Amino acid sequence: MKKIFVIVVVLVALAAVMYSVVGTGREDYIAQIEKARKEKDQYLRTSPDSPFNNNTASFNGLTYFPVDPAFRIQANLIPVTSKKVVTLPTSDGQERKYLEYGYAEFMLGGATNRLLILEIMEMGPYRGTLFLAFGDATSARETYGAGRYLDVKKVRGSSTITLDFNEAYNPYCAYNDAYSCPLPPQENLLTIPITAGEMTYSK
Repeated sequence: MKKIFVIVVVLVALAAVMYSVVGTGREDYIAQIEKARKEKDQYLRTSPDSPFNNNTASFNGLTYFPVDPAFRIQANLIPVTSKKVVTLPTSDGQERKYLEYGYAEFMLGGATNRLLILEIMEMGPYRGTLFLAFGDATSARETYGAGRYLDVKKVRGSSTITLDFNEAYNPYCAYNDAYSCPLPPQENLLTIPITAGEMTYSK
């Protein structure tokens, strides 16, 4: 009986330690996202490259959904074998060309979802980097109507890719009509709500 009691005490202690570690990791993650959001506000207030640079006095700070670790997703990466050029219209009636890279497939909202990840083709410092634009059921309601962007990185040889929707952000044309912003491809218009990341900016 004494041995059983000792085992139970040890298991309870281990569970407490695990909970503490997981809880700390969650808190650190939330703090990291919130810190990045504050730094972005500071950048938009002070940088000469800010879309508010001619009227920083009117900048009220960005608005976000509360940080939710459930929206940091490890998606399956499905490569596109026969890659094609994709032409996306922009907010000012122009066009941008991208190369298909792969599909991120993940479970969310009780359904399997797929997002097309594109590769930047234009010459310059961003050539070869990835581009992901999407819309969802919050678009034109709680979030910017023309969709949001999500930064993703190439990981050579990996069959998964991280989609952190807490880091979803508005393109600059959400704040200033002088910018030209690519719109999401049709297949990236999700039917589920992504209640994470940046919300509509209140001017």
